[in-house]
Amino acid sequence: MRRLIAGTGGLALAVILSQFPEYAQQYTQRLGGAVDELRVITEEFDRAALEGGLDRQAALARYNASNDDFLAGRGTSMSATFQRYDLLSQTLAEIESAGPVERLRSLPAYLDTDIGRRTLENYQPAVPVTMEGILYAGGGFILGYLVLSGLVRFLAMPFRRRNRVRITRA
Repeated sequence: MRRLIAGTGGLALAVILSQFPEYAQQYTQRLGGAVDELRVITEEFDRAALEGGLDRQAALARYNASNDDFLAGRGTSMSATFQRYDLLSQTLAEIESAGPVERLRSLPAYLDTDIGRRTLENYQPAVPVTMEGILYAGGGFILGYLVLSGLVRFLAMPFRRRNRVRITRA
C-alpha cells in the first residue's frame, strides 16, 4: 500500500514538475515580445529626441518642465516605460543565460511580474519531450515518491506491531 501511495505521489509530482519547462518557454516568449515592443518605443523616442537636438534625458526634462499637465504626464509615463524596458531586458537576458536549475529557482520572481501572472493565466499544458522536461519529470517522480513514502511510513508508526523479545529460562 505504501508503494502504491508513494508511486502515485511520485507520478503526480512528475507531471507537475515536467510542466515547468513549458511554462518557462511560454513566459520567455511573452517577455521577449514585450521587450521587442518596448525597444521600438524607446528607439523611436530617442530618434525623435535626436532630431530635436536632444538626448533622452533632456527630452524627458523638457516634458516634465512643461506647464501643460498632459505633456508633464507623458514625460512621467515615458520615464516609467524606459525603466520597464531596462528591467524586462535584464530579466530576459538572465533567463536566456540561465540553466534549467537556475530557471526553476527564479520561478517566484517570474510570477511576481505582470507578464508572469498573465502567462500563468493563459498557460497551456504540454507534454515535454525535451531532455530538460524529462529530467524535471524524473526528479519530480523521485522527490514525490520519497516524500510520500516517508510520510506514509511516519503516519503508520503508531499502528505498527512491535516484535517482542521473549526471554525463556532454561
